[in-house]
Amino acid sequence: MKEKAVITCAVTGSIHTPTMSDYLPITPKQIADEAVRAYEAGAAVVHVHARNPENGMPSPDINLMKEIITSIKSRCNAVICITTGGGAGMTLEQRVAPVTAYKPELGSCNAGSMNWGLFPLLTRYKEWKHEWEKMMLGMTEDFIFTNTFKTLREYCGVFNENNTKPEFEIYDAGMVNNVAFLIQAGYIKKPVYIQFVLGILGGLSASPENLMFLVEHAKRNIGDFEFSVCVAGRAQIPICTQSLLLGGNCRVGMEDNLFLEKGRMAKSNAEQVAKMVRVAKEIGVEPATPDEARQILGLKGIANVNY
Repeated sequence: MKEKAVITCAVTGSIHTPTMSDYLPITPKQIADEAVRAYEAGAAVVHVHARNPENGMPSPDINLMKEIITSIKSRCNAVICITTGGGAGMTLEQRVAPVTAYKPELGSCNAGSMNWGLFPLLTRYKEWKHEWEKMMLGMTEDFIFTNTFKTLREYCGVFNENNTKPEFEIYDAGMVNNVAFLIQAGYIKKPVYIQFVLGILGGLSASPENLMFLVEHAKRNIGDFEFSVCVAGRAQIPICTQSLLLGGNCRVGMEDNLFLEKGRMAKSNAEQVAKMVRVAKEIGVEPATPDEARQILGLKGIANVNY
């Protein structure tokens, strides 16, 4: 284990919908407020998506993104990680646009294409607050989340041009090989930052064995890297704890899990962060501050962003 680990909070994401939780932040103010609360609870990094404030639908509007990130920056020095995953149906250009516009310290970069299945969630709800929710979830039965080698090469170029560190999202073993290729081809340099994403239908399931396998697979194929873990659903805290035990970092938040514990919904992202902080301290790991996270991850610093 490391003495200090980076705790990230993914505040709203693009998977969960307003029907699923009354506590899911929707408007720019709600998202920014939740990010600041997560920081106050111990998160060094906040991962940000934008949503349409009228209906909660994931939005590529970079003006909404600007409203969120400038509000966060005005109130705390948390590292802001801007998504390039976006939401289902967004174009590749829409997804990467915030990196070009705002030059963040950190941005997500999905490391390969995959089937992305959210459609099983349809069976859990009889009524929906908005028609788009049912349509978006249903379309994922025939949806490929596209991140081709050409896309990865171009995205790496954008990240390099803006001195933004990519956070490579790894959903399956082949994506480790993709990152290794990007290094070999000279598109990115080591040490890289990778995040293992477990529990999405179409990728690896959330289990201790799968995390152990991915970490060892990355060690053999990449060698020099920093890693984090995020988990969709109820295995969030246990697998994040395992990541800390293995010398990694972790991510919690309502993008990944709407619950605080079995049968109890999270009322805020800060509740999940506070729980992860307690667990980390119990096993002898201190949460890194934002500036310590910048050092651990090799980031350019908050003074060098464009917002």
